[in-house]
Amino acid sequence: MEVYSNNLAKPIHAYRPYWAKRFGVAPVLPMSRAEMDALGWDSCDIILVSGDAYIDHPSFGAALVGRLLEAQGFRVGMIAQPDWQNANAFTALGKPNLYFGITAGNMDSMVNRYTADRKIRSDDAYTPDAAPNKRPDRAVLVYSQRCKEAYSQVPLVIGSIEASLRRIAHYDYWSDKVRRSILLDSKADILLYGNAERALVELSHRIAKGEKVADIQDIRGTAFLRKQIPEGWDEIESTKLDRPGTVDKPVDPYEMKMGKADASCATEETKSLSVTPSPSQGEGGDGGVMAKGKEGEFTPTLTLPLTGGGNIATISMPVSRKPKADRTKQVVRLPAYEEVSANPIMYAHASRVLHLEANPGNARALVQKHGDREVWLNPPPIPLTTKEMDYVYDMPYARAPHPVYGKAKIPAWEMIRFSVNIMRGCFGGCTFCSITEHEGRIIQSRSEESILKEVEEIRDKVDGFTGVISDLGGPTANMYRIACKSEKIEQSCRKLSCVYPGVCENLNTDHSALIQLYRKARAIKGVKKILIGSGLRYDLAVKSPEYVKELVQHHVGGYLKIAPEHSEENVLSKMMKPGMGAYAEFKAMFEKFSAEAGKKQYLIPYFIAAHPGTTDEDMLNLALWLKKYEFRLDQVQNFTPTPMAMATAMYHSGKNPLRKVTADSENVPVAKAGNVRKLHKAFIRYHDPANWPMLREALKKMGRADLIGPGKKHLVPAFQPAVMGVVRQSDGSAFNPSKARPIKQKGSMPKAFNNFKNAAHKAK
Repeated sequence: MEVYSNNLAKPIHAYRPYWAKRFGVAPVLPMSRAEMDALGWDSCDIILVSGDAYIDHPSFGAALVGRLLEAQGFRVGMIAQPDWQNANAFTALGKPNLYFGITAGNMDSMVNRYTADRKIRSDDAYTPDAAPNKRPDRAVLVYSQRCKEAYSQVPLVIGSIEASLRRIAHYDYWSDKVRRSILLDSKADILLYGNAERALVELSHRIAKGEKVADIQDIRGTAFLRKQIPEGWDEIESTKLDRPGTVDKPVDPYEMKMGKADASCATEETKSLSVTPSPSQGEGGDGGVMAKGKEGEFTPTLTLPLTGGGNIATISMPVSRKPKADRTKQVVRLPAYEEVSANPIMYAHASRVLHLEANPGNARALVQKHGDREVWLNPPPIPLTTKEMDYVYDMPYARAPHPVYGKAKIPAWEMIRFSVNIMRGCFGGCTFCSITEHEGRIIQSRSEESILKEVEEIRDKVDGFTGVISDLGGPTANMYRIACKSEKIEQSCRKLSCVYPGVCENLNTDHSALIQLYRKARAIKGVKKILIGSGLRYDLAVKSPEYVKELVQHHVGGYLKIAPEHSEENVLSKMMKPGMGAYAEFKAMFEKFSAEAGKKQYLIPYFIAAHPGTTDEDMLNLALWLKKYEFRLDQVQNFTPTPMAMATAMYHSGKNPLRKVTADSENVPVAKAGNVRKLHKAFIRYHDPANWPMLREALKKMGRADLIGPGKKHLVPAFQPAVMGVVRQSDGSAFNPSKARPIKQKGSMPKAFNNFKNAAHKAK
C-alpha cells in the first residue's frame, strides 16, 4: 500500500531540473577547486558542510542529500570535517550561489564524542583511521558560525539529526540544562527536520527562482523564526489540549444548555430527559437524532413524562454545534523557552504535546516563544512514496569513500559497506530512541526491484565483497512494507506506538513481502549469504511464524542480536517495550526453527542500565534473570538522554510524559548520580570481578546479603581475586584486593562459577 500517495505533495522527481543539469553527473561530489575545475564548474550552487568524512553511499546523509540535489540539476560541493578553528576551510570551494547546507553528520556530535558518562571517546567511527577530535562539540553551531564568517550574506540551511532534535527548547544532557532552539544559536535562516528530501528539493528550487529564504514559510518539515503569529491562524494553548495542572471537566460542545425560562423544568421529575431519535429528521445514523436548522444549529427531539402521568409531551430545543476546525490553520502554542527552562513539569508537558503532534496525517503547526521571537514548526513532512524512495536510493553513488582518503580505514564505512537499507521510520516509539522523532512513525519502503539492484551493485562494484550481505534492514529490520490496515485510520491516529502496550489490531503484521525479498536476494548469483544485522522487533515477528522460520534458518550467522532492554515490567513500561513474555515466545520459536535446521544458534540480548523508571531492585532482578539464563554480557549501554526523546523528558523532570503531566502525577525514579549509574551498569556485568566490591556493598544495603556466596543461588562470591588491582567502589573509596585480608571459604572459585558461560561462548 502506498501511504500518503493521494496528491498531498509534489513528487520529488517531478521538478524541472535546474539549468546546471547540463554539467552531468560527477564521479564524486567535489571537495576542492581542482575537482571543480575538472568538472568545468566555475562555482557551486550549494555547498554541504558535514562533520563526517565524505563517503559516497546512501547510508551517509550528506552523500544522499548531495546526490539528490545533483539529480535536481544543482552543482553540489562537499566540505567534510573542515578545520573549524577559522573560516579558511569554509572558503575552499568559493561562495555558493544559493546556500550552505549544514549537518553535524550521521550522528549527533555530542553523542559521537562523549560516552553516556560524559567521558570523551578515544575514537570517531566516521573519521579516517577513527581519528578523534575531527569535529567540534555542537558541530552545527560551530560550522554555521564559520560559514557566516566566510560569506555573511549566504543563507544557512541546517538539518540532519543534530539540528532536527534541537528544533525547539530541549534538555541538554552535557550541560545539564535546557537550551533554546538551535535556530537562534546557529543564526540559521531555516531548519529542515525529519526526512528532509521533500522539503529540501522544494526549498532549493524556490531559492533558485529568486525567493528569499525568509519568505519561504509554507513548507512542511521546516522550522524558522517569526516575530508574531500571522493573520488567519487559530492559536491553541497546549495547556488546553493537555492540561499540566488541575484538570477541569471538559466542556461538551453538544451539551444542551437551558435558559432562565426553562430553569423551572429542572425538577427531580424532569432531570432524566432523554433524546428520542426522530425517524424522519437528521443527517446520519438510523434517520438521525437532530433536525437541521440554521447553519451551526440543530433541533433535537425530546420526550418528557408529564407530571401526574398521562400523555407524553414532545418539545424541540435549539442546540449550537461548533463548526469543525480547520487543522491546517491551527497552531499549538507550547510553553515558552523561559518557562520550560525554569519548570521541569512544563518541559515534560511540552515534550508530550510535541510527540502527540507528530503524525503527518493530523499534526498541527507548533510555536514556541523565545524572548521576543517565535520558533515556528510546520507540521512534519509527508512521507516518501516507494517510487520516491527508489529515486533517492538509485542515484549513481560511487559506493566508496572519496579518493582523498586513500587507503585509510573508516570504521563506519567498513561496517555498512555490504549492507542495504530497505526502509525508513519506526512505529515502535521506544522512549529512549530518537528515530521516531527524526524519521517518523510511518514506514517508508523501497521496492523489491530497487533493493535487489543494489545487492547486485554491491556484488559488482564494492571492493572486498566475498558473497556475504551483512544486512537487509533499517531502523527495525522487520517493519518493511508494514503499515496500518486503513490509510484513513493511520492519518487520524495519535498513539505514540503501534506496538505498545500490544500490537495494534489495525496494524497489518503480514511479513510476506519481506520473506519474498529475502528469498530473491539470496538467489542472486554471487551471493552466498544474506545476514540480518539490524534491530528486530520480536513482538511483531512472532505474529508471523513463517517469517521467524525464514529468518532463523537462512539469515542468522550463529548469533542474532535482539534488544529486550530490561526484564522488569516497571522499567519496560517507561521504555514502551514489550514484556519478557514476547521475548520468551520469540526465543521458543528461534530454538525450534534452529533445531529443525540442525543449527546451533544463539540469541544475544541487549539491555540498558540506568533508564528512567529503574530502581536498584529492578537492576538486581535483571542481574538475577541474566544469571538464571547464563548470560555474561560484555556490552552494556548506559542510558544517554538525547534531545527530544520522551525518556529524556522523564530524566529531566522526574515525571512520566506518556501520561498527562501534572505536579501530582506519577514520579519516575531517575538514576542521575554517577555512583548510582555505575551500580546499575555493574548489576548487568555481575560476572566481572571488578564489580564485586560495589555489588557486595549494594546487596548488603538492600538487605540481600543472601545473594553473596559461592553457590549457584548467589549473585557474587564473597571473595576477591588477589590478582586484581585497585577497585573503586560506588562511594568513591578505593579497595585493593591484593592487600585485603583473604576471606576463608570452602575451596577457591566455585566449580559452578567456573563452568558458568555465556551462551555465545558455548558456540565457539
